[in-house]
Amino acid sequence: MLYIIGLGLNKNGISREGFEIVKRAKKVYLENYTVDFPYSVGELSQELDKKIVEANREFVEGLGIIDEAKKRDVVLLVYGSPLTATTHITLLQEAKSSRVKVKIIYAGSIFDAVAKTGLQIYKFGKITSMPYWKENFTPDSFMKTVQENMSMRAHSLILIDIGLEFKDAIKELKIAAKNNKIKLKELVICQCLGTKKQKIKFGNIEDLENLFIIKPYCLIIPSKLHFVEKEVLEGFK
Repeated sequence: MLYIIGLGLNKNGISREGFEIVKRAKKVYLENYTVDFPYSVGELSQELDKKIVEANREFVEGLGIIDEAKKRDVVLLVYGSPLTATTHITLLQEAKSSRVKVKIIYAGSIFDAVAKTGLQIYKFGKITSMPYWKENFTPDSFMKTVQENMSMRAHSLILIDIGLEFKDAIKELKIAAKNNKIKLKELVICQCLGTKKQKIKFGNIEDLENLFIIKPYCLIIPSKLHFVEKEVLEGFK
């Protein structure tokens, strides 16, 4: 059987049900390619008292994990919510096709934690991701989603690609905004939500771009603010 278990946002975030399954599983993998972890694999292994094998994209998408799950109980640990990434949905479908039983164990995620900013969850629009730009690869389609959200007066949550440093993300954001003729004003920065390193900052982008922000983090471009949202956000200036 295959268990896909959400870890939540810190090394203690796994549910009791998930913890019990990990303890008795024959093999435990950790998906390591969709997020920058706020803790080390060693710390997590110690917390769960279990040997953990890191699983990269090639391994998970190669579906070897499903073949293993045909013979024994196998766990795939996923940071935050277990089914956020499309890779994990595909894994679910492949398991079904292979007649491998799957159980999903949910946990808290960034989508819950951003409420700490004071922004109302139901006022968020489409979620988008900022890719890691490379030479001759500078896609800015994520800003099209921001533009669409703005037209609906919806807030935009921008998830950040693994490995992308904050200073580079701000640079990308400004270039992408300019390319799409979007004037950026206020920005919300969320660092390591749900952990002891949690930090939320709000203000004009020019006042925030030189901050020291560690991974994982996300950006929010707020739209029209309710007076309560504004009051809470002002506390993060």
